[in-house]
Amino acid sequence: MRTPIRTIFLLGGLLAGLPASAQVIARYTVQAGDIDRHNSIVHIRLDQPADTEDLLLEEVTGKKRVPVPVTAANGALWWILEGHTPAGAQRSYELKKAPKKLSAPPVMVVTDNNTALTLQQGTQKILQYNYAMVEPPAGSDTVYRRNAFIHPLWAPNGAVLTNAFPSGGHRHHMGIWNPWTHTSFEGRVTDFWNVQKKEGKVRFVKMEAVTSGNAFCGFSARQEHVAFLKDGTEKTAIHETWTVQAYPATDNGKRRLWDITSRFTPATAEGITLLQYRYGGGFGLRTTPSFTAGTSQVLTSEGKTRKDADSTRARWVKITGTTPQGQAGLLIMNAPANYDSPEPLRVWPENMEGGELMLNYSPTKMKSWTLTNENEYTLTYRVMVYDGDLTPAAAEAAWKDFAFPPVVRKE
Repeated sequence: MRTPIRTIFLLGGLLAGLPASAQVIARYTVQAGDIDRHNSIVHIRLDQPADTEDLLLEEVTGKKRVPVPVTAANGALWWILEGHTPAGAQRSYELKKAPKKLSAPPVMVVTDNNTALTLQQGTQKILQYNYAMVEPPAGSDTVYRRNAFIHPLWAPNGAVLTNAFPSGGHRHHMGIWNPWTHTSFEGRVTDFWNVQKKEGKVRFVKMEAVTSGNAFCGFSARQEHVAFLKDGTEKTAIHETWTVQAYPATDNGKRRLWDITSRFTPATAEGITLLQYRYGGGFGLRTTPSFTAGTSQVLTSEGKTRKDADSTRARWVKITGTTPQGQAGLLIMNAPANYDSPEPLRVWPENMEGGELMLNYSPTKMKSWTLTNENEYTLTYRVMVYDGDLTPAAAEAAWKDFAFPPVVRKE
């Protein structure tokens, strides 16, 4: 890896039977609001984020106290509101100073092989972020060399749901990635998506943090959109940070959530305009070649399918298909705060490359977006990977929980 990384984790909730007299640091109440909750993800800012390795969180129900797995990162405390929490309900928690350091290893871990980070729950792989340059298949133009993308993404059953360097005419498709396609940068139209045009590319810069814990594992990586100028030089157009967090599997191991947030800002005083175009930026996905028009199904929150989802808006989009390990899929949800949300979709027609699938949540599909100097912009997406299938009602419930999370209050 190019730069050292900082690993942080909080091992709360692992030791049952700790003295009840352990010092209580804070008390929290989690309110479900008007939404039924199922394994909701919650977090709250810590007043004193330092020295978190000896903290313990417990859920309090009457005289009963149950240890709760937690992760501390970036000055916040994260945990899972385990099980079902009805609308209108609230749950209480106490944060304590444990009497001794908790030394058990975290459940959610990040491994590093010096070319990529792999997010795992124990030995089960979740996703891989490639920060070293990955070479295209033998015989391909070296222009397709890429880093700063996610592949593979695994379903809970072990099936790989993404594809990189696919055969056919789209070698530049890279699992999960998000280059802007049609931009105006310093008076020149620049394409960072179609690298074969040699106008620009997205690159990894450095790893800012890596987090292992019991409520999530993840990383923050600095990336950049680099423009290739006519005189043969390069210039950075956009600074970007990806923050990715993966959470423990639920529903008997058949479902898992993970979040990806892109924070970006122009790199020059003139800024950059992300021009209206039919695809680009946002959340780009090239699915496994096992998912074809005949073996997979697309469904959006508006009831659209692969036949008619292109150029429509959707709070969520669900892709389910057949894999060698059995039926599996992914649900992609866009945040209400995203630009031009609910974002429009680019969905390949069924006759593309043997029926294979490329899908893109593109916030600039309908209108342009001008980024001005010294301002930061954010796009956030939540992904559920699952075995089997997911009903539309379950997909809508997952999106509501993401879009309108429980409120956590310090007492």
